[in-house]
Amino acid sequence: MQKETEIKLRVSRETLAALREHPLLKKRNKSGWERRELMNQYFDTPERDLARAKVALRLRKDGDDIIQTLKTRGQSVAGLSERNEYNWELPKAKLDVKKLDGECWPEELAELDKKTLKPIFTTDFVRERAEIAWGRGKAKVVIEAALDLGHVVAGKQKEEICELELELREGEPAALLELAAELAATLALMPCDISKAERGYRLYDASSYSLSLPAPQLHAEMPLDDAFAAIMWHLLGSSQRLAEQYRFNGHWRLLQDWVENLGELRALLGSLGQAAPRQSTSELRSALDALLEDWRPLVQAGDDDEDIRKAAPEQFADELADVRWGLFSLNTSRWLLNRTWTADRNVRGNRQGAAQITNWLPRLLADDAVALQLQRYQQQPEDLAEQLPRIERIQAWLHHARQVVDIPELDRLYGELNKLALLANQPITDESLDARMHQAIAVYQNRAWKTLLRL
Repeated sequence: MQKETEIKLRVSRETLAALREHPLLKKRNKSGWERRELMNQYFDTPERDLARAKVALRLRKDGDDIIQTLKTRGQSVAGLSERNEYNWELPKAKLDVKKLDGECWPEELAELDKKTLKPIFTTDFVRERAEIAWGRGKAKVVIEAALDLGHVVAGKQKEEICELELELREGEPAALLELAAELAATLALMPCDISKAERGYRLYDASSYSLSLPAPQLHAEMPLDDAFAAIMWHLLGSSQRLAEQYRFNGHWRLLQDWVENLGELRALLGSLGQAAPRQSTSELRSALDALLEDWRPLVQAGDDDEDIRKAAPEQFADELADVRWGLFSLNTSRWLLNRTWTADRNVRGNRQGAAQITNWLPRLLADDAVALQLQRYQQQPEDLAEQLPRIERIQAWLHHARQVVDIPELDRLYGELNKLALLANQPITDESLDARMHQAIAVYQNRAWKTLLRL
């Protein structure tokens, strides 16, 4: 058994070719590029029990070698994945179910009849790989870079494989993200935690690809720094899965959710006060502002315009062909992994970062509730849009962390604020102004809102 730590980056054929000659990889390439043709057959039961258990089982033909591989449930956050991998060399291309026992086989599959395992799909591709090594401080880093080009095939369905895989052999996981971000500065690299196996299952059954990631596990005593990081990782990973699936099928709802995720990331970055000094968040806020400036108006306009919705997939493909999205994703991953917001803050900032979320969050919500001055917008609903950043900040925290706050009717308040934000984004008409006024009253009269105003 070995631990596999890697990052997958979707690329174009042009970018794949450019990576072979990239000056950074050339300088650190210690082995030269080795070309291999890999033929892979994946197995599962008719009911796809392995997929549900987050297990991938394959036979790989690599030259004259036949290798049986089992990859077990791991963790994948914002493109950086880590999981256990078991490999066995076999004398012939036939699945050896006797190897699938003991510590490698998940407990939840203990009762599975392994005789029901059958071929589900194939991933056949040409891999060019090289050993990339350099010194990082006093430590050595060794990464296997793999350029993969081929196809996933499930029945009559086919999808191209065109990606860069960076797998850590020696050193810290941060080195993977550093190398990827350096490459992404000039090449369009899309962090993508969908494995080749997941792509095969998606072709086999379009509904098998899960967009939802496990919700961040927050508890009342958790320090603010930990809660913030957990929510940010969750949103970043979700945004990457949404981008991948929208690229794949062009369903409008996915683009809406992607923009909503970006909005929540932006709201959270501006919410921590001295716990996250503005200088430490400046680069990420600017990148998010640029993305939202382009995509939020398009999504709002597209809700009522079918032509805009039809044109959006091509525009999104152009976005992914640019360096902006990949570089933002990788830089945000590095920022979170290194906890950059904690580096240069003052004593008060450190104290806030260490505060229990159950104590810090009500204070933030109360301060924003008072500053929002909803009474004013009951009289001047035409000006409500100017308060959208504050409303979105409250929304983001209520969305992900309201369970750690002991205030009644927070669920209802979250719903009422969602309605208020929606109205604030709509064009001004007599009807919308009236609706804004009544919704401002509904929020103001909410029991949780009144509690916050008294804190």
